[in-house]
Amino acid sequence: MTDRKIFITENDMWRLNRSFQITTALVGRNRQHFENLQEKLDRAEIVEPKKIPEDVITMNSQIRLKNLDTGEEMTYWLVFPDKTNVSPNALSVLAPMGTALLGYKEGDIIELDVPGGIKKLLVVEVIYQPERLGNYEL
Repeated sequence: MTDRKIFITENDMWRLNRSFQITTALVGRNRQHFENLQEKLDRAEIVEPKKIPEDVITMNSQIRLKNLDTGEEMTYWLVFPDKTNVSPNALSVLAPMGTALLGYKEGDIIELDVPGGIKKLLVVEVIYQPERLGNYEL
């Protein structure tokens, strides 16, 4: 995964940091993913929800991705860990792919380190972004 600048809304940052305080003791086997997400948040540019670009992946966004190796397209909802049961396509921000997606935008290529090597995913479209529709709730 590259270390380029990413964008996070103030609301998402607040809620993720709050979630970290609550779940630190519960992380267990996901500790590395948790630490990767924290590192990502530490280098993120934090913006007001009203000022986030419309093509940036925020929490609760629906995203269409393309695997550049296979051509397969997938659709996911990026959600907080306690919301993974809301949809079969829900992807926790604590999952490696969820952590990788947060803050990136349409047209970005994300390199995800998986057991078989590096998987390259193109962010084809941010289908839904709550902030785009004026949903700035925590």
